[in-house]
Amino acid sequence: METELSKRLGIEHAIFGFTPFPAVAAAISRAGGMGVLGAVRYTAPDELARSLEWLEAHTDGRPYGLDVVMPAKKVEGVTEADVEAMIPEGHRQYVREVLAKHGVPELEPGDPTGWRITGWMEQVARSQLDVAFDFPIGLLANALGSPPADVVRRAHDRGVPVAALAGSARHARHHQEAGIDIVVAQGYEAGGHTGEIAGMVLVPEVVRAVDPLPVLAAGGIGTGEQVAAGLALGAQGVWLGSVWLTTTEAELPSSALIRKLLAAGSGDTVRSRALTGKPARQLRTEWTDAWDGPAGPGALPMPLQGLLVADAITRIQKYEVEPLLGTPVGQIVGQMREVRSVQAIFDDLTRGFERAVDRMNRIAGRS
Repeated sequence: METELSKRLGIEHAIFGFTPFPAVAAAISRAGGMGVLGAVRYTAPDELARSLEWLEAHTDGRPYGLDVVMPAKKVEGVTEADVEAMIPEGHRQYVREVLAKHGVPELEPGDPTGWRITGWMEQVARSQLDVAFDFPIGLLANALGSPPADVVRRAHDRGVPVAALAGSARHARHHQEAGIDIVVAQGYEAGGHTGEIAGMVLVPEVVRAVDPLPVLAAGGIGTGEQVAAGLALGAQGVWLGSVWLTTTEAELPSSALIRKLLAAGSGDTVRSRALTGKPARQLRTEWTDAWDGPAGPGALPMPLQGLLVADAITRIQKYEVEPLLGTPVGQIVGQMREVRSVQAIFDDLTRGFERAVDRMNRIAGRS
């Protein structure tokens, strides 16, 4: 599974694995791909530094990357308290009602609170980069499109290629104009924030739009045959995220959540604004139904929704309230049937890729 891009980046397989878990990222890199650590949960620079130090010690000298959340446009002077004040009381009451209906206990004194908006603010991402550029990262990816121009220049000055996710050919062209080195064409099937165009349509559109920039295919990929399909559509690699959630190296907070992931079918996800305020593919639960149905007040725009539900999600996860328990995940969840190691997944990817190539060679009349 080697391409021109994988050779350039010094990795054996053109597999890029996004994950919030350092142990998973390290295992992906050791297996011959590029582990890409999600940085959004690191609101304190010293925490990120410790994780990067750990990666350095556990990747056997192989490349790894970092994924940040940084808007291209800056909003000055907005604090978390300012955003908090924008949340309507009716929405707060609705959260209390949903939790009460399902008997979700309160957090105990001293319990960590949930996701905070600070992880999504530009100044936090910049502090993350101050830390990251002290390490020999092999890739900087941005989940919100093209990062600011000075960040791209800063990465390039250090020889670090920059990748950005795109859900349309138009977005991809904007990335090319901004000096991005790699475009991740993320199809509708993907977990987390995603657009409305399926990968089979999106990938070749993006490949044509940004030629000769390399493109990674993303969304609904979890087998070697799907890797081969992505490369056949013109991509120079694939970007996988959901498939790592049920690995032995992952650090999911709930055994009940793992059971739900393993039991889910490909039709058991939904694009919902219930988590962050932007459409994000996730397990369909009674929590998503409550926000997407006509009886609810409707999700608030990002980042208000995320701030509104942060502590509620923490309570749901802590007490493993299964009807409400979910996570961002793509449609590939229907093929995630057991807990396996990262290396076992790579072995299956390699075998499936070989089968697909052999099949196409036979169709083409080659031995």
